[in-house]
Amino acid sequence: MKTAGVIAEYDPFHNGHRHQLDRLRQMGFERIVVALGTVCAQRGGFYLMDEPVRVRAALEAGADLVISLPPPYSGAGAEAFGAAGVHLLTAAGCDTLAFGAETPDADTLLGLAALLDEPELDRLLREGLSRGESYAAARQKAAEQLRPGWGKVLESPNNILGVEYCKAIRRQHSPLRPLPLPREGAGHGQAEAQNGFASASLLRARFYQEGVEGWQGLVPPSALELYRQAFRQGAFVDRQAESLAVLSRLRGLEPQQLAAVRGLSEGLEHRLAACLRRALSLGELCALLYTRRYPAPRLRRLVTDAALGYGAALPALPPYLHVLGGRQPALSLLKQSALPASTSLARLAKAGPECAAAARATAAAFDLRALCRRSPGPMGEAYTGKPILLQKE
Repeated sequence: MKTAGVIAEYDPFHNGHRHQLDRLRQMGFERIVVALGTVCAQRGGFYLMDEPVRVRAALEAGADLVISLPPPYSGAGAEAFGAAGVHLLTAAGCDTLAFGAETPDADTLLGLAALLDEPELDRLLREGLSRGESYAAARQKAAEQLRPGWGKVLESPNNILGVEYCKAIRRQHSPLRPLPLPREGAGHGQAEAQNGFASASLLRARFYQEGVEGWQGLVPPSALELYRQAFRQGAFVDRQAESLAVLSRLRGLEPQQLAAVRGLSEGLEHRLAACLRRALSLGELCALLYTRRYPAPRLRRLVTDAALGYGAALPALPPYLHVLGGRQPALSLLKQSALPASTSLARLAKAGPECAAAARATAAAFDLRALCRRSPGPMGEAYTGKPILLQKE
């Protein structure tokens, strides 16, 4: 059975995502498994809508099984995000990894992934960092110097993720076959929609200006109804509530606690502590933290990690498959899972020390995000939430 895996955020699920799932069906894939980012976004902060909304939107548009890409990994940088997704989809038995790319050439992306692991590139990268260049800029220049033309591939966000997926496939010796698909319509960060396609960043910006009605024609009709219901219930992240909740958590941390947060090095912990004394909002904190060397998404991820207490002791890769939803027939895929698999996080937490640690980190993210909604929620939702199960194919 041909089974495609997709690593996604669906924040929100839009017409471009539906087009990708439709394309995979047309290519003959009988099952589509989605590793869906949970609570924490790869850009930093929290996803706009809760998991049940995003999971149901994906299932109603054609996904067969949705598993959690847990918060410690969904809210990490591109390398860790990609490695976690590849690990989960490999364990779920997928044979292909499909993803959108501005350069839909698997050989080029695999070649670039191999190049990034070369010692010579690492040397050039470190030279760039020593000159004060950002990591992304230094890596791009190093790749261009070694293979002219390849550095340009690393300018586009979907290409960057695609290369990280390929790098993870190589490092993990995964049987997944990379399948880059051309992007349709507006690219990441574009200010206008094109032919019914809009980037997720544009849709999120519209949400805070117009609410979900600003998404009409740009998301599938079934998804729009889900978003309308969530909007009426206040089940979405409110920027003011998020700012207050996260800053309250950060102001209670001692310097030694900040120093233990993963990724807070090179004096960044001292900079964060100093900026916290001045910032009156989350946006102001990130603005104060910003430097040319550290891009805004990395700093935003660090702030979220600090608020959640994420340290270096977390498992390097997700230790289980937490099923968020699926079509009943597709659940049979889990019988051959290479990792503990269940719809119950509480049950998975008992599968070993690493599973317990990942479950605690997940619960911490759910609990803080619950205070960031327009209508706040209680603690414990990570354990009490029910999977979205559809009976029909």
